[in-house]
Amino acid sequence: MSELLIDFITSLDGYASGEGWPGFWGLEGPEYLAWLGEQPEATYLMGANTYRLMSGFAAGKVPSGQDEFRPEEEASVDELTQASKVVFSSSLEAPLRWANSTLVRDDAVETVRAMKSSGSGLLSTIGSLSLSRSLLRAGLVDRFRVVMFPVITGATGEERIYDGYPDVALEMIEHRTFDGRIQLVEYKPRVLEHPPLAVPA
Repeated sequence: MSELLIDFITSLDGYASGEGWPGFWGLEGPEYLAWLGEQPEATYLMGANTYRLMSGFAAGKVPSGQDEFRPEEEASVDELTQASKVVFSSSLEAPLRWANSTLVRDDAVETVRAMKSSGSGLLSTIGSLSLSRSLLRAGLVDRFRVVMFPVITGATGEERIYDGYPDVALEMIEHRTFDGRIQLVEYKPRVLEHPPLAVPA
């Protein structure tokens, strides 16, 4: 059975990106980049907006506010190009141009449920806030991982991650600090029907 990971990188105040900021908010370091390079092979799940953004990067479109890609951004996009990707969309047209991308028009929750039960290895979201929220709400997520960068983007932040989420209890299974400033937290999530009656001692 496959394992499903929701994987976000965020500012401290829970934004997925910020207008005018470079990738990784310009704050990635050698420890963090080395850790990224050690991650296991995964099939990446995404929606149409993330596909358009990331496939544009793969085709050479530079993020706004930058004149060119930095080497670590190029490496990240190249690795994603080589990976298997499943794109959930009713608006995109097949065949998708980005290498190793499969378009799925069926319901994402039911499709991922079937992928989990019939497959093996790791499934991981990338970006795709509404898709991630739907998969979490459906109880399909095995691990919820957030890497927080040491910046608050109150004025320029875009894509608030947790708006519209259900209440979720989180059991920590890993934490780590990279380069003395970047914080990873990883949890096993459990969606709650209502707040707990008592706080655990």
